[in-house]
Order: sequence, then C-alpha cells, then structure tokens
Amino acid sequence: MSDPIEIVRGDITDQSVDAIVNAANSSLLGGGGVDGAIHRRGGPAILEACRELRATTLPDGLPTGQAVATTAGDLDAQWVIHTVGPVYAEREDRTPLLQNAYRSSLRVARELGAVTVAFPAISAGIYGWPMDDAARVAVSTVRAVLSSGVGSVELVRFVLFNEDALRAFRTAAGE
Repeated sequence: MSDPIEIVRGDITDQSVDAIVNAANSSLLGGGGVDGAIHRRGGPAILEACRELRATTLPDGLPTGQAVATTAGDLDAQWVIHTVGPVYAEREDRTPLLQNAYRSSLRVARELGAVTVAFPAISAGIYGWPMDDAARVAVSTVRAVLSSGVGSVELVRFVLFNEDALRAFRTAAGE
C-alpha cells in the first residue's frame, strides 16, 4: 500500500477532497489565517452552519482539541471539519490537546465516511506552535490513527502555505 499521507505546498481552499479541516477558533465564527480563508472561499453557508451549531449544540463554542463538521459551501469538498488547536505555551505541555485536534478531526471524518481529508498545520500560525514540533505532532498522530486501519479515511493531505512549513512536514514524515 502506498503512503496514506501526502505533503504538498498550496492553498487548502483549492483542495478537491471529501473533507477540509479548518484550524478554527472556539467561536466557529471565522477569523484570520486558514479559518478566514475557508470562510471567505466557502461562502456564507459555512458561517450559517457554524451559527446554527452555536445556537444549538455548542452555545459556549467548540472546546480545544475537539472537532465538528459543517457543509463546505462553495469549496470543492463535501464537508469542513472545524477543530480548535491549542495556543502554544512554553511552560505547559499542550501536546495532548494538539494530538486530540487531529484525532477528533479524523474521528469526525470517519463518522462522515470521508475517504480523503486535507489538513493545515494546526496551531502553527497565530497560535504560535513551533513549526517543526507542530509537524512532528501532526504526522505522528495522523500516522498512528491511520495505522489502526479503522474507518474510511484512505488519504490525508497536509496542505502547507509556505516553504518552511513544507520542509518541516517533509522532515517529520521522513521524506
């Protein structure tokens, strides 16, 4: 079997996959970085679905490390899986929360029946997680989940916005 992980440089909003993972904030109401790009490109249907979640099942927002799915709106995907990564802290190891963001996203993808999933580098932007460590956590966590053989996900594509992130993820993947 070929490697179920792909690492590419690009714009996650251009990906043609079953599910695109959004590095969201807990409000689910849009923001900067990947979150803002997904909301802009996906159109108002994503924000509408997020507002519905906030009005019903998630009145206090989405907790860090958890994930939830909405429509993908105008994106070339069926779903957006929103997850909240932790803010990096030098004095507190929040690695388990970052791992949970990836695990929860893949669990939701399996529940949806998604086969292909595109991920950004969760927590590695405005949340300040050092890129090399963010890549190590992302690749090792996704590999562990995929190696369990449980579920529908056959391909995870990490879509990185710049060369530094691409290099870090390729190194973490042993490429």
